[in-house]
Amino acid sequence: MNTDSRLMDMLTGYAAAHQHPVNIAVHLIGIPTIMLGVFIPMTWLSIEVDGFGLNLAQITLITMFIFYLTLDWVFAIVFVVFAIAIAQLAACLGDFPRSTAAIIAAVAFFGGYAAQFVGHAIEKSMPVLLKHPIQANLAAPFFTIVEVFKLLGLREALFTEVQRRIAELREEQANIA
Repeated sequence: MNTDSRLMDMLTGYAAAHQHPVNIAVHLIGIPTIMLGVFIPMTWLSIEVDGFGLNLAQITLITMFIFYLTLDWVFAIVFVVFAIAIAQLAACLGDFPRSTAAIIAAVAFFGGYAAQFVGHAIEKSMPVLLKHPIQANLAAPFFTIVEVFKLLGLREALFTEVQRRIAELREEQANIA
């Protein structure tokens, strides 16, 4: 397999803590919900250059897209479509009266994170967020796209290799203990 080792290391590390189907399902809902909660207030901050405006949510998703392109262009393209939809919804909700929009953002943000912790309690694994908060928040939307590919049966060789690496990692950890 000719897959970037950095991508494989990230996928293996993330997937090792996300094996239970309930945890995966919770993440597929919770991560976009958290993104929405973060993007709503980001839509309130914008810049305009020569009549073209971008808000902070759009700038953030473009930055994430560029980073994701360094990992895998197919996942990155699907991510940007998904993220644009969330950013558009955030902009619509951000246009509500500020107090209403802030409540929606807070409920989405904290509700999404609460769901993640419930999913990890079911999985009986520590959330990656507690070990590597920046990496977890940057990587989680990417892994949501990866999980959708897995559920659709796309790129099976990639996921077979990830599962092989997880089994190897767990065997090494068992030998150490």
